[in-house]
Amino acid sequence: MLKRRGVPVAVLERDAIGASWRRHYDRLHLHTVRWLSHLPGLRFNRAHGRWVHRDGVVRYLERYVDHHGLDVRLGVDVRKLDRSNDGSGWIIHTTDGPIHTRAVVVATGYNRIPHIPEWPGRETFEGELLHGQDYRNGEPYAGRNVLVVGSGNTGAEIAIDLVEHGAGSVRLAVRTPPNIVLRETNGVPSQITGLMMRHMPTKIGDPLAAATRKMVLGDLTRYGLPKPPRGLITAFRRDDVVPIIDVGAIELIKQGKIEVVAGVTGFEGPDVLLADGERIQPDAVVSCAGYKRGLEPMVGHLDVIGAKGRPVVHGPKTAPNAPDLHFIGFTNPISGMFREFGIDAKKIARVQARRYAEAGPEPARTAAGEPAHA
Repeated sequence: MLKRRGVPVAVLERDAIGASWRRHYDRLHLHTVRWLSHLPGLRFNRAHGRWVHRDGVVRYLERYVDHHGLDVRLGVDVRKLDRSNDGSGWIIHTTDGPIHTRAVVVATGYNRIPHIPEWPGRETFEGELLHGQDYRNGEPYAGRNVLVVGSGNTGAEIAIDLVEHGAGSVRLAVRTPPNIVLRETNGVPSQITGLMMRHMPTKIGDPLAAATRKMVLGDLTRYGLPKPPRGLITAFRRDDVVPIIDVGAIELIKQGKIEVVAGVTGFEGPDVLLADGERIQPDAVVSCAGYKRGLEPMVGHLDVIGAKGRPVVHGPKTAPNAPDLHFIGFTNPISGMFREFGIDAKKIARVQARRYAEAGPEPARTAAGEPAHA
């Protein structure tokens, strides 16, 4: 979007194009429908199907770079951002040396740093403990008893994968009962419903979502999934929590192939301690309890980080003390992440094109004398 508006722009990437997608588990597909999941200026090929697979997303991102002729500089790790001494722009401290630029867009991702809670006794656990990011498929766990911690989409899908690969038993530890929606109902993707409900008042949206859940899924209380403490819209707006997009976990729970247990409170040797006082002895624990944004080393000194490690501004808005520093991709929308990327990218480009025109055509320079506007 910046390039379309005539703003010189380079992308600094530490690893590879689509690096975070390459690390996801093998069975992952987008939960958003293909035709609402593209970035500006290039759609997914219909051959990817209705729900695009992880590898399809990686190929799409690679094709996106080539299609638009983007200047992506791989192997460049950004360590810290500072204002220029004269206040005219930014200094990007990288592993390749400093880069001076007029504006910066931080797009390092909502789920950047894998986080495993500091459970008491965690270091004493005699089984295998790994984060969901390090899980690829259920083949190594055939015949083994596995506990999956976390009732989000990753935890639910990994639990499905473990069942399908013949795990001896699969338990899903749930601390707070989640809101649940089907990926699609009667052919209508949940993303469409999310778009319609996004701006709906909570006093309407919460009861509507609860009634739909009960009608479609029934009462799940006896399976360990009672009514959530907060409605779907309230949980999203107050806690930034999106619902589980069910792709088969609920049916496996009803069949007894996935057992829902209480949340984890600690470890003791071979035992995992649960909130209801139960002790279980799984061979492996897959923690899907979340990620951190990891922005502190880069911008923590700029007073632009708020609750849950998220930036205090987003999209086209910038903080008064950090002009021309934008953040994109740090929301968790029920309307679909890729769709929101495109909307915010257009808004940021509109702002920066205006700023670029005001500043004139003379570019800022990197340490090597290269233009580096954004």
